[in-house]
Amino acid sequence: MHCPRREVFALAERCWEACCNGKDTRGDGLEHLIVPILKALVLVPVTLLPIINPLSTAPVFVATVGNNRALAARLARQIAINSWVVIVTSMLIGTYVLALFGISLPIVRLGGGLLVASTAWRMLHRTDDDAVHAKAAEETCEMTQAEVVRRSFFPITFPLTTGPGTIAASIALGAQIPTTPVLYLAGVMVAASGALLVSLALYLIFRNSTAVVAWLGEVGMLVLTRLMAFILLCIGLQIMWYGWAELHTAPM
Repeated sequence: MHCPRREVFALAERCWEACCNGKDTRGDGLEHLIVPILKALVLVPVTLLPIINPLSTAPVFVATVGNNRALAARLARQIAINSWVVIVTSMLIGTYVLALFGISLPIVRLGGGLLVASTAWRMLHRTDDDAVHAKAAEETCEMTQAEVVRRSFFPITFPLTTGPGTIAASIALGAQIPTTPVLYLAGVMVAASGALLVSLALYLIFRNSTAVVAWLGEVGMLVLTRLMAFILLCIGLQIMWYGWAELHTAPM
């Protein structure tokens, strides 16, 4: 079965290995050290951002913060921090954790796809009662930092932003970090810096999502939210299908 996402992961693995294995011996100039590092640095956001697709999560973010710009800034910053932690953790210890518990990537995709689909289903059937929304907006204004941290992780950070596809891609990238101590340290620094670029992009998009929603208006936002909920439902089912297909073809 042809799976474009598998090709992305395979290409990412080959590029990361080529950038980080330190086998370039064409010269002793500084450019032969800097260029591979820059390539590996850019590879992380180029690989992860298309899979994350933060614009698809913006309606959920705006539905959480409403028109409260201060809360939007706090929540966007926390989501960026959470995403950085998830990406870096997946890169550095993802393969070891999965091996420790005997969990395969197809199972991760199945579970994550189910979470995405269930979240989208709730979005599709959400009631739009003005009194309820007003009460929710009033409560969000009084959210403490602890509540912001708690609500920012599920479902916005996981599984909508850094879902199973992002984790799988991060694990694929991290699996190619060299094991030699010096090269490993360099690979970790590059991976963390690349994840920082991804988090910065997420922060800027989520931070300004309320302005985009204000431009769309109430009706436009309602249509966009329902449309994106349906798309998220399809994405969740597609992730589950990929996981089932890989699980079905994997040797026992």
